[in-house]
Amino acid sequence: MKIVREDNGNVLLVLKECVPVSQIKSNDVDASFEKHVPQMKKIDNSVEVFVNHVMEEDHYIEWILVDYGSRQIIEHFSPGDVPKIVVEYQDGMKAYSYCNKHSLWISGEVF
Repeated sequence: MKIVREDNGNVLLVLKECVPVSQIKSNDVDASFEKHVPQMKKIDNSVEVFVNHVMEEDHYIEWILVDYGSRQIIEHFSPGDVPKIVVEYQDGMKAYSYCNKHSLWISGEVF
């Protein structure tokens, strides 16, 4: 999976690449790691994906994306929301979060 940012600031999930674009590197901004990286906590056959981040008007998590490899689930958030979703557990799943100020972050392992 590839996530890119266009020159105009749009962030895109690339399903098929036809023209070169610049890929966003995850966990690559000088910002608080523990406040941006999505955490994944397994509860039975589900996983709670959450980000310990402020949700203010000018600084918030815009979305969380869960990548299963063959399919993705994305949830968008607004200031004041709680950046948390509950999804189905699957081995090898990854979670991404996107901060409007500090870009893209990727999860570690499910705990």
